[in-house]
Amino acid sequence: MTSLAVSHVTPAAAAAAASTTAFSGSATAGSAASSGSASTLTQSDFLKLLTAQLQYQTPTSPADPTQLASEFAQISTVNGIDQLNTQVSAIQSGAAAAQIGQAASLVGKQVAVPGNTLTPNSSGSATGEFNLANSAQDVTVNIFAPSGAQAGTLNLGALSGGQQSFSWTGGTAGTSYTYQVNAASPTGTAVNATPYTVYAVEGVNLSGANPSLNVQGIATPLPISSVVTVLGG
Repeated sequence: MTSLAVSHVTPAAAAAAASTTAFSGSATAGSAASSGSASTLTQSDFLKLLTAQLQYQTPTSPADPTQLASEFAQISTVNGIDQLNTQVSAIQSGAAAAQIGQAASLVGKQVAVPGNTLTPNSSGSATGEFNLANSAQDVTVNIFAPSGAQAGTLNLGALSGGQQSFSWTGGTAGTSYTYQVNAASPTGTAVNATPYTVYAVEGVNLSGANPSLNVQGIATPLPISSVVTVLGG
């Protein structure tokens, strides 16, 4: 007949074993939290486990203080990262709200972006804008149809340096024309002119990662960052 040896376990030993198992689990949870979330184990939980282990540790084999300090530092780091993520999320939410407000303020206005396109509205008129590097004695705007044929000419005369705008009538609604600015100084030398395309803002598009602008004449929303100038309503 085979005899079975049964060892006697004291309540203190059982508590120590349970504490050791829980503490081992805390280290695993801390490692998992370091790569994900600290929601499964907080600093308060860790301190409770640490107190239990110190209370029920074996006198002849006490817990390693270096290991305890390392694990506590790990929990503190993960908790700090979690708090930082919460703060960053709050900042991002505030920035997104500010961008939406900025975009909404542009509805009903005209904005200028890099380009040299003119798209007449239903009445056949279009607005263009350009920047003169210096003042010019004679400024002319030549407008071209999609075929390349010249569709119109505007003589703007003398203009100062900086942002300038013009209006053109006689185009076909919905047709994309292009324009070219020719400017000369009083001495006859060429003055550099940077053209811009002007769009009327109809609404705000929130389908992307950042708010953008729905504008008249094109299907693709415009990034707010592309806006150079706001002309007004």
